[in-house]
Amino acid sequence: MVSSDQRRRQLAREKFERQQQRRAQSRKRKQRNTVIAATLAVVLAAGAAAYASVGLSDGDTKADGQTAGDDSTTSPSASPTPSEAKSPEPALSIDKTAKYSMDLTTNQGDIKIAMDAAKTPRTVNSFKALADKGFFNGTKCHRLTTQGIFVLQCGDPKGDGTGGPGYTIPDENLTALGKAAADGSVTYPAGTVAMANTGQPNSGGSQFFLVYKATKLPPTYTPFGKMDAAGLKAVEKVAKAGVTGGGGDGAPKTAVTIEKAAVPKA
Repeated sequence: MVSSDQRRRQLAREKFERQQQRRAQSRKRKQRNTVIAATLAVVLAAGAAAYASVGLSDGDTKADGQTAGDDSTTSPSASPTPSEAKSPEPALSIDKTAKYSMDLTTNQGDIKIAMDAAKTPRTVNSFKALADKGFFNGTKCHRLTTQGIFVLQCGDPKGDGTGGPGYTIPDENLTALGKAAADGSVTYPAGTVAMANTGQPNSGGSQFFLVYKATKLPPTYTPFGKMDAAGLKAVEKVAKAGVTGGGGDGAPKTAVTIEKAAVPKA
């Protein structure tokens, strides 16, 4: 028969073991979140496999190692590689000395983006060519990140991170944000609009990301524009609502649809 003292000691031991288990689980969660933040801060890539891990994607890519599921941000897949372009880049037709804006009419408010045609002529030219033919109309901003990096990604006609225009455009203006820090990153200020890519040079397509909070990333993503105050406020509101299913990376809980996009001369 177990004495009352023995029973108390047994209960105390079991309580201690439960506490240790909870502490161990807490440590694992903290370590996992650190890995997520570090991974997101290093890669802002494009393509199906990248989207399943940490990427902000353009669909003219292919890669192995895709991992699906709500916890996909903790399981980075293989780096994507560009596939062959299906169509040529639009011929340069913009006036590089003029000012252009990308005007996005969305269900969450208007976003006006001042574009730098002088420093990113081929990027601006591509967006104008796509917008002129209604490429972005009715598309969803498919990805929101709220840990490590702070961006809303748009521009995918498929709405799942795998779509693109069928061609790629070269990187431009990569030195605009200054010299990289010791860790290889530069700061993309809130309001910055930049191209997503596959992680490979010159692999941008139609997908782009809107930075709603200062974010450190490698200087490998073409910064081609800046949101106006109203647009930034609209994106901040979407970010505040969080990600579908929780976590820090996935479809925004507040759905964002680009109803119409236009690139007129400012």
